[in-house]
Amino acid sequence: MPLDFALVGHQESWRAASDVLAVLRGPGLSPIPDDEVEDILPWIPPRAVCRVEVRSVLGSKAHGIYIDSFIPPDRLDSCHLRENLGRVRGAAAYACREGAKIVSLGGFSSILIEGNFDRLPDKRASVFTTGNTLTVAFIVQGMKKMCALEGRDLKTATLLVVGATGDVGSGCARCLAPQVGRVVLFARNLERLQTLATELTADGARVDVATDLQSLPVHANFVICAASLASPSLLLDGIAPESIVCDAGYPKNLSPGCRGARVFLGGLGQVAAGMTCEPDILRVLYRHRHVLHGCLLEGMVLALEGRFEPFSQGRGFITRERVEMIEAIAERHGVHLAPLCDGDGPLEQAACQVEGLAG
Repeated sequence: MPLDFALVGHQESWRAASDVLAVLRGPGLSPIPDDEVEDILPWIPPRAVCRVEVRSVLGSKAHGIYIDSFIPPDRLDSCHLRENLGRVRGAAAYACREGAKIVSLGGFSSILIEGNFDRLPDKRASVFTTGNTLTVAFIVQGMKKMCALEGRDLKTATLLVVGATGDVGSGCARCLAPQVGRVVLFARNLERLQTLATELTADGARVDVATDLQSLPVHANFVICAASLASPSLLLDGIAPESIVCDAGYPKNLSPGCRGARVFLGGLGQVAAGMTCEPDILRVLYRHRHVLHGCLLEGMVLALEGRFEPFSQGRGFITRERVEMIEAIAERHGVHLAPLCDGDGPLEQAACQVEGLAG
């Protein structure tokens, strides 16, 4: 059967990597000890680990595969750049050989490529998308939903965007800056920050920039964390305890020691008509049924729509108009914001899974 899409990803923790290997080995074999998983994983080449069927509420289906690049979770920092880029290229080549029409690059895969698709295999029929536009859509929707749940008003709020010059961070800033009282952009590159600030100011927003975590404003009511971090290490000590924080990083941005603020996980979507995964890797990776990260769902909804194009191409191309476009496509096929949750469980009373679906 021809492949409509391929999803390229990796695991953000050793626990998740161990769970994937356990599913691949099957229930008849005992789990591999943690120390052996850490020894084995770096030697596994990129490969398809499951087949996926996604269904539209319109009745159509799309078929694809999930390819794990098997990047070790403790090797996401810059000193392993060459090795990890090679793994992403290997996963992309695998997708091309399988004939996937569109390939979504999830997690650090898109960050490593940074929209430079010429780093990927040549002479390919497949097209690539970072999937970041739909990720931004779900982050923005999630922030608005959390505001409604908490009885907060965005219009008079100060929004802090951590990782503001990245593709996801800048996209969130463009979408939300006109809707808040003030936006604070935080990143390490001052020149990029000033360029984005100028753009948003010209659009009528009140904007400040910061490059020092210690100088973050204590009066930020809302925070979006979308930095490219190799591990959950961000401490927001200067943020008020009542702040609403969206951790949209992959791996997560916030350190386990970060306490006080109202935190939810951002960028996740749910497929109303359901999807089937064989073997069922998704069952062990996601808390809710038929849920995936937006970066992976983007390729799937484009396949359902029959639009095999590089919709998200890299840093700086995500606009409000593009976000509205991919939102409309996703909504047409019944792909919408997943139930809000934090690291401990659901944050809303709505059902945490789609009812009455097989798969």
